[in-house]
Amino acid sequence: MPARRRTSGSARRPRSASRSWSLAIHGGAGDPPRGAGAREAEQARRTVLGEVLAAGARSLAAGAASVDVVEEAVRALEDSPLFNAGKGAVFNARGEHELEASIMDGRTLAAGAVANLRGIKNPVTLARWVMERTPHVYLEGDGAIAFAREQGMALVAPDYFWTEESSSALESSPRGANDQRSTQVDGTVGAVALDARGDLAAATSTGGTARKLPGRVGDSSVIGAGTYASNASCAVSCTGLGEYFIRAAAARDICALVEYAGLAVHEAASRVLRKIARLGGRGGAIVVDRRGGVACPFNAGLMYRGVVTHSGPIRTSARRRPAL
Repeated sequence: MPARRRTSGSARRPRSASRSWSLAIHGGAGDPPRGAGAREAEQARRTVLGEVLAAGARSLAAGAASVDVVEEAVRALEDSPLFNAGKGAVFNARGEHELEASIMDGRTLAAGAVANLRGIKNPVTLARWVMERTPHVYLEGDGAIAFAREQGMALVAPDYFWTEESSSALESSPRGANDQRSTQVDGTVGAVALDARGDLAAATSTGGTARKLPGRVGDSSVIGAGTYASNASCAVSCTGLGEYFIRAAAARDICALVEYAGLAVHEAASRVLRKIARLGGRGGAIVVDRRGGVACPFNAGLMYRGVVTHSGPIRTSARRRPAL
């Protein structure tokens, strides 16, 4: 095993914030929930988003590194049963949970990704360990799980991931994971941040799609598709049906439009989402640029999202109004 390499923000000594910072998070996109309790469920998710933003704001105001903040934000969302990541992950066609995640440091372009995980409570942390403790970017399946054990990560039993909502999603998705008629909200979670040093970072985590084929990998763990960060442009985390975001190289495409075409983050992300829509896909993205500008566009009926900056209050939303 190679010696641990310090490639991320944890090696940088915290200091008082001397410039602007921004944090945006998401909890998935799809059609608005319907039926009894839908509004209450929506508000519960927004409450969690607000709590995660408050913790991230305290860290960024104290001078924490962006890569630390996005990892902690995604860990907190993985620990909630209300999102399709970590604790709340959906079942695949075999009735199992296979999780994936990725993280990227915009200062160094270091990245880590993991997929087809079983028994890993916080995939985003394992992705960071891949980034910092190996010479690789991507580990999956048995190899990733073995690496977690070697590094001392405790695994959890399969029933840790069971929730009533994920069980219902398994029962209500008989036609398969890629049926575009599904109204399921994709509860993928993600975070993007600019810290007081001007460094960007992004992280994304998901349980995938309900009844997916075993071994299926979505965009959330694919660097350049679901996650990308570069201090030269912006940090991006995407949500939606991953096959379309992979085909569009969505996250990297947004960054490229900012870096090379000089587009504002909202226009860059919206342009990529229009391309995804032409392919037949829906979803959204959260983006923060190197000056702290934030955008959260989406082309689905709903996207759980929230934003906080050094100069503004915590804001969360789900439906199209109020816009963030």
